[in-house]
Amino acid sequence: MTERTIGILGGMGPEATVELFRRIIALTPAKRDQDHLHVLIDSNPKIPDRTAAIRGQGESPLPLLIAAAKNLERAGADFIIIPCNTAHHWLHELREIISIPIIDMIGQTAERVASQQSSAQWIGLLSTEGTLRSGLYQNAFASRGIALLVPNDQQEAAVMQAIHRIKAGDHSVRGAMIDVAKGLIARRAEGIIPGCTELSLVISPDSLPVPVFDPLSILAERAVALARKG
Repeated sequence: MTERTIGILGGMGPEATVELFRRIIALTPAKRDQDHLHVLIDSNPKIPDRTAAIRGQGESPLPLLIAAAKNLERAGADFIIIPCNTAHHWLHELREIISIPIIDMIGQTAERVASQQSSAQWIGLLSTEGTLRSGLYQNAFASRGIALLVPNDQQEAAVMQAIHRIKAGDHSVRGAMIDVAKGLIARRAEGIIPGCTELSLVISPDSLPVPVFDPLSILAERAVALARKG
């Protein structure tokens, strides 16, 4: 079977990049090294802060996103995946420049929710302020007739603080993030999306009494399926 090479455009942050790679390995049916998939990783933590750029308060990450994508393309990747929700704000621009496919993690997540929870009217979203401001998830779900519930301003500030702490290696914020998610459930959320890849590191499927739709896992599943399809 001819397999495709996966390109990971990472570094936003590094731990989330490693976790995506780990999930790809875990999802690949393999009994020996040679059964695993060819994965190329460009992990550049110097890519400017995505939320700051969306706020208009920081440098655009697009030039370095393009550079990393071109590196992966030249190195032989057949398609690219990006383990950063907020970076998808620049997905359209990247796709205009890069000739190999770039998988839309947010679109894949919306498709998963719509197929597995077709009767859902409300889904809770925890994410960076940049992702919220960009409307990435709102737009993807509105076209499928599903509304999103998001934290209030005070809770969103706590989510952003937690994301920064996770990036610094502190996972002790897990309980606080689960509490925010439970607050959304109390407001009628029928499922929860940890819409920042750092949150994927602390919110697991068994954390909550409703389904957790983890974009990082959904992306890993899609990447393995595409790579093994050949």
